[in-house]
Amino acid sequence: MRSKYVVAGTDGSEESLRAVEWGAREAMLRGVQLRIVSAPQLLLGMVVEGDILCVSRDDALARAAQRAAIAAPGLVIDTGKLSGSIATALTGSGAGAVMLVVGTRGFGAFRAMIHPSVSRYAATHASCPVVVVRDQPATARRQLGVGIGDADSCADALAFAFEEGAVREAGVTVVYSQHARHVTVNRGGGTRFETDSAASTRLAAILADLRDKYPGVQVTQKVVHGHPGHALANLSAHADLVIIGGRPPHETDIYGPGAVTQALFNHAHGPIVTVPSSLRTPRTEP
Repeated sequence: MRSKYVVAGTDGSEESLRAVEWGAREAMLRGVQLRIVSAPQLLLGMVVEGDILCVSRDDALARAAQRAAIAAPGLVIDTGKLSGSIATALTGSGAGAVMLVVGTRGFGAFRAMIHPSVSRYAATHASCPVVVVRDQPATARRQLGVGIGDADSCADALAFAFEEGAVREAGVTVVYSQHARHVTVNRGGGTRFETDSAASTRLAAILADLRDKYPGVQVTQKVVHGHPGHALANLSAHADLVIIGGRPPHETDIYGPGAVTQALFNHAHGPIVTVPSSLRTPRTEP
């Protein structure tokens, strides 16, 4: 069964409301519904000009629904209250969804839900793609970025990137880093990375089927040196989305998936998408 909704989390903070707006526009673009959820806090507080303003979960959800309706007129929107621990409840709310959209941090007393650790947990544990909304460009750039290592580990992130490129009528820049490249072990026991030319050839082979499947998506190959997370963070300044494969958080190699995710959470200039490697993303229909 094809997913028919996007899920967005809110805690009433402006940061989370911007994420809700982003999710609303994405749902409208894909022709699906938006479901807005809030974590299990009975009362939230925020300091406004020296006074404490208390906001119930009902108020927070109503405010988010109003912002979503303004961002995407005519969109079908519903709301829901989560139960259980914040991180696991928010992560589980994305089960079966097109994607789960969250912010990176709340404000004042709202920090509990949209906290970096909650966003990171969702990004590495959710069964659907997770969009972490950081800064947003004022206008669409019609450019997406995706970071890859090898064909097996990045197949789903690539499929998602090309699907998004087709939906958004955007180009896709594929970043293949020196530190993600194929390594050859020499007879003396040493190792060496493949040459730029060999890396470009390998990357072209990985992308061949997707180029055929999505002929309308303009593709740019970029073989880079240095930390892949930094390369993708730089690319995010010129892209609408940066997409990476989601991996378990215990993978701590210095240039591994965890390090790339961390670098993007800290330095990206726009929304980040993590795509679980077990996912095969279907095209949704209105």
